[in-house]
Parts: sequence; structure tokens; C-alpha cells
Amino acid sequence: MSNTLENLSGQTILITGAAMGMGKMYAHLAVADHAAHVVLWDINAQMLEHAAAEMRGRGAEIHAYAVDVSKLEDIEAAAQKVRDEVGTPDVLINNAGIVRGKYFWEHDQRADIVATMSINTLALMHITREFLPEMIAGGRESRIVNVASAAGLLANPRMSVYSSSKWAVIGWSDSLRLELKQAGHNQIKVTTFCPSYIKTGMFEGARGPLFTPLMEPAAVTERVWRAMKEGTPMLMMPWTVKLSTALRGVLPIAAWDVVAGRVFGVYKSMEHFTGRK
Repeated sequence: MSNTLENLSGQTILITGAAMGMGKMYAHLAVADHAAHVVLWDINAQMLEHAAAEMRGRGAEIHAYAVDVSKLEDIEAAAQKVRDEVGTPDVLINNAGIVRGKYFWEHDQRADIVATMSINTLALMHITREFLPEMIAGGRESRIVNVASAAGLLANPRMSVYSSSKWAVIGWSDSLRLELKQAGHNQIKVTTFCPSYIKTGMFEGARGPLFTPLMEPAAVTERVWRAMKEGTPMLMMPWTVKLSTALRGVLPIAAWDVVAGRVFGVYKSMEHFTGRK
């Protein structure tokens, strides 16, 4: 029997980083896929309300919460509001993230290192921990999508802190998948998403490595949506991410540094990074 979700009819979906970019795209897909409730979390209250207004009146009930996911106390308070006002999510998309593109020694301890690890890594764990026990107890077909990065698979200059945050997400997320399976909670599927650069503005100025152009957000979100519904364990995009990961696994480090640095141009991809203004 297939465990693929045909649609989200009657279900509740929660998306972090939902006020703009791919987070908002996921929310639009949820509405189009007949979700009963779409819960939007973002730190930017003004943009969040604009995003919510775009979706209201189209079928799903939209619930917008301004949340700073870098703070555990904010996550706990917002999660309790969701439980009280909406109910336990059936689908959780941990999408919120930030990037700092600079050499490690140039990072500010709090604004860069603490913020990156708090938002990109710890927030995913805290948010999932808030809802997972009730998702397990509910016994419904459920999904968790954790947005990692190709940077969590391959080291890259000017991405040391960002890469470390995403390496941690991949290890935690795939371990969680295995734990749920081992414990017999097969109704909950975890998808770890590892993309290369996407044209959202977050990586403005970055250059895609050889054969790896910056991807279009709409096409990416639709592919992630399909993977979520199918319960795909790990999604890497584009195909060159899998190739690079395989080569990194078999080549000696010195040889891989030549291939990545001189052939594919991976190590130069962040040289002109400016990020979102």
C-alpha cells in the first residue's frame, strides 16, 4: 500500500520562514493542495501579514504568527498557540534560514555564529520536538521537511559557519527518519532537502559551479512538494550535488580539492557573494 499523500485535504501544515521566498511558495502550494489550515511563521510581522492576505479566501484557513525562531522561548510560546488555536500540524516544513558568507575569522560571535546555528540548526530541532510527540500519538500520515543544503555535504570557503549548520541538520534529520522507522512510527516521513544555489536573493552574488546553474525557486518548491508527499528520505538538487558528493567520497582530499577548486569552481562560488539586501 502506497504511503504517498494524494493531497492535503483536511490537513494542517506549518511553514517557517513563510513571509517571502520559497516559504511563501510552499504556503501557496498548500492552499492549492486543499489544506484545511496553513500556519505561517516568520519574524517579519509586516511581510507575514501581506503573505497571509494573498492566500485568504482561497479555501484554506490561514494562521499567521510572528515568531523569532532563534529563541526557544518564542518557539515554545508560538507552538502552544498553534496547539490551542489550530491543532497539531500534519506537515511541518522547517524552511527558515540565514546565510553569512565570509571567512570564519571575520564572523561576529553573536550576529553571525550564534544566529546562524540558532536559526539554521537548533530551531529545526526545537520546533520539531514541540510537535512530534503529538504527531506520533495522532497516528495520522504526517510529513516533516528539513531544509538543509548542498553546503552540508561539501565544505566550501566563505561558508564555514553556514556549512556547519547544515551538516548538523543533515545528520539530525536523517537520524530522526531512522528513529521513527525503528520505533514503528511509519506514518511519519522525514525528507531532508539538500539544494545548491537557488535564485531567491538569499545567495545574491554567488556563482553556481560547473554544470550547476542557480535554480528557479518555483521549480524547486514544486519538486520538494512532490518529494514531501511521496515521503522521499533525501532530495539533492540539482544532479551535480549527487555527483560531487560521490566524487568527494572516493577521491583523496588533495585530488578532490583540485577537482572542486579548479574544475568545478566550487571553491570560488562565494567569492562575489553579497546576500539579500
